[in-house]
Amino acid sequence: MKRSWHPSLWAVISASLWATFGHAQSGPQPAELELIQLNDAMYVIHNAVAPGNATALITDEGILLVDDKYGVDYDNIVAVLRTVSEQPVKYIVNTHHHGDHTGSNASFQEAGALVVASEMARTHMVAAGLPGQPTFTMQESARIHIGGRVVDLHFLGRAHTDGDVVVYFPDFQVLVAGDLFTYGDHLPQLIDYSTGGSAKAFSQTLDNILELGFETVVPGHGLPTTKAEMRRFRDGTVALRERARELIGEGVSRDELEAVMRAEFNWSDLHVARGLDGLLVELR
Repeated sequence: MKRSWHPSLWAVISASLWATFGHAQSGPQPAELELIQLNDAMYVIHNAVAPGNATALITDEGILLVDDKYGVDYDNIVAVLRTVSEQPVKYIVNTHHHGDHTGSNASFQEAGALVVASEMARTHMVAAGLPGQPTFTMQESARIHIGGRVVDLHFLGRAHTDGDVVVYFPDFQVLVAGDLFTYGDHLPQLIDYSTGGSAKAFSQTLDNILELGFETVVPGHGLPTTKAEMRRFRDGTVALRERARELIGEGVSRDELEAVMRAEFNWSDLHVARGLDGLLVELR
């Protein structure tokens, strides 16, 4: 299925489904993929909830793909790309290490693609024994030239993990945010303390990102949207942090804090498992 993007699109997805998002290298079955056209050269390969979005830049020198879902999705990703281009995938850029964004790396590498990520993302992949580890890594910024287009990679601080990068396409004013930004009321901030995530740093990192000159943003999960929605998400990270800080300062129990995070910020089991204990330590 293919459709064009419009900023009024909204992802309404249940919290129980969001809880299925995980860090395994493959999902139980291939996702049902939808191709969303952003402009004349860019497409989002989207599906409900998990795995994460994949974003393709099509050029006459090959395709650059940001994130590549689970390994089980590889064949369908290739089939969807073939509907818009016969060019091979030349570069894979991973926004971070989680398996629903890196799961098809190994298959694309076997087909000749080069994988690029932050140094910390690669470190986490190595530690977890994930396949398809990046060949090239960057610390703060990098630039890829392909087909006359410029693609900028930026690490702008800790947030979801300590290795998240955003990918900026200045020719189109498009930003691919990975899980630094998820879009939808039931797709709240996931702070993965096990790999360096931080509630304290989250809003400042988003402030740094918002200084870039994009208008359209592709979230890690959810439909493409606008910079204004990312700014609203940023405000939500502040509200979450300050509410948690207030409660922790009052000496609430872990169970009481969990209840508030679920009720007021739509946290699921996954958010609790990855973020609650870290929140207690970081904001105490």
